[in-house]
Amino acid sequence: MTYTITEHKHRFSAWAASRASSVKEARFTVKQGKQLIESIGLDTLVDNPDKLPARVDIDKQHRLWREQLIAEASKIGLTFTHGVAAKLINMYLKSALVCGGYDSHVKVVDLHPPIDAVLLNALCRSNIGGLKFRWKEAELARWSKFSSDQYEQVIQSIREVMGSRALWEIEEFWKGHQ
Repeated sequence: MTYTITEHKHRFSAWAASRASSVKEARFTVKQGKQLIESIGLDTLVDNPDKLPARVDIDKQHRLWREQLIAEASKIGLTFTHGVAAKLINMYLKSALVCGGYDSHVKVVDLHPPIDAVLLNALCRSNIGGLKFRWKEAELARWSKFSSDQYEQVIQSIREVMGSRALWEIEEFWKGHQ
C-alpha cells in the first residue's frame, strides 16, 4: 500500500478525535475510535467535502451518524451518549476538513463544531448572543452526557449566533489552546 496524504489525514484526524472524545464514562482507545469512524464511513469524506450532505440535510445526517456510532460502540462494549458520539464525529471532520484546507467549502461551513465544557463555559461567561441561560444549561448538563435533543439545542443556539458565518468560527471563543 502506498502511504498517501489522504491516509495520513485520516490517521491524524482519527487520533485527534479519539483523544478529544474519550471520557471517563466512555473510555476508548485511538484504535477503537478509528474503527468506529471507519464503520460509519466518515473516512470516505477526508478529501471529498462534496460528498457531505447539503445544508438542509446536515442535521438529519449528523443524527444518523450519531445513532450509528452509538450502535457500533455498543457492539464492542462501549456506551456512547449523543454528546460523545458528536464529539468524535465533529473532531474528526474538523481535523480532516476544516483544518485540512476546506474551511470555506460550501458544505464544510455547515459542519457542527466540537462541543466541550471549555467552549460552553466561555460562551456562557461572555454571554455570547445573549444566550447565557442556554449556554449555562448546556454546561450543567455536561457535553459528554448530552441526549440527542440537548446536543441539537446547542447546535441550534450556535446557528443563531453565527448567522451566515461558518459554524466552526464559534471556536474563536474556545480557550483550550491556552
